[in-house]
Amino acid sequence: MVAKNALLYLSRQEGLKNVLTKMKIFNKVTKRFVAGETIEQAVEVVKELNSRGIAASFDHLGESIKNEAEANAEVEEYARILDTINERDLKCGVSIKPTQLGLDINFDLFVKNASKIVEKAASCKRFVRIDMEDSGHTDATLQAFRQLRSKFDNVGIVIQAYLYRSKADVEALLKEGASIRLCKGAYDEPASVAFPKKSDTDANYIVLMQMMLDSGIYHGLATHDEAMINAAVEYTAKKGIDKKAFEFQMLYGVRRDLQEKLAREGYNVRVYVPYGSHWYPYFMRRLAERPANVWFVLKNMFKG
Repeated sequence: MVAKNALLYLSRQEGLKNVLTKMKIFNKVTKRFVAGETIEQAVEVVKELNSRGIAASFDHLGESIKNEAEANAEVEEYARILDTINERDLKCGVSIKPTQLGLDINFDLFVKNASKIVEKAASCKRFVRIDMEDSGHTDATLQAFRQLRSKFDNVGIVIQAYLYRSKADVEALLKEGASIRLCKGAYDEPASVAFPKKSDTDANYIVLMQMMLDSGIYHGLATHDEAMINAAVEYTAKKGIDKKAFEFQMLYGVRRDLQEKLAREGYNVRVYVPYGSHWYPYFMRRLAERPANVWFVLKNMFKG
């Protein structure tokens, strides 16, 4: 917890990114979680994953965009991504963030931009996952998702197990037939809206996971926690749920051994492949999730 709090503090310091990126040790760790700054660099990662029987999802990094032109530019980038996926015949979808497409500017702008991406993906027969950001954006994100899903069937949503509200959200979404990506949650949330204890989040994750697996809808279980994975494996075996009826999802650079193990055992596995120049907020959240990496960076930060 001390390491996580230290990194959260560092992530908020003005100009820290410029200092850190000059440090070789920091850049080495960055490459573990970020596939590169260009589509071509990310494509090589996806091709390698596909060769091992693992699907992928492109994630162009960017969030909290406050300029409409920048939000519109993200739409163009995702059009290029989808064209690239088709040209290279990659087993891959895309992931988008609401604030990346203008949610903080205007709700309608976000819906318009997301619609363009989902429509383009539909023409390419690809799936789009709308990520969930901090709790202040949850209601608007779900509202936009429902608007999109009323027109397209190639779009899914993310639910975070650490939020108290998530059970009610999952119940409603399952009734609507929505595809859900279940994760624990990576934002720094207050105890008024999220479980402060990991054990409570874990317990809620299992409850939500079982609800989803029982639904008969194809969902994604996003976790690197072997206890959660084992719970899913045991539950599906007990209920006679086919291994191909859902997928495990993980992040690039995290538990490659576990990704390969699950794929060999016949489970569907998808890895989220982030790329782009706006990697800093994403990278800091990944470090905050893994204390060993936090200490690694902090111990080496001020070495020559």
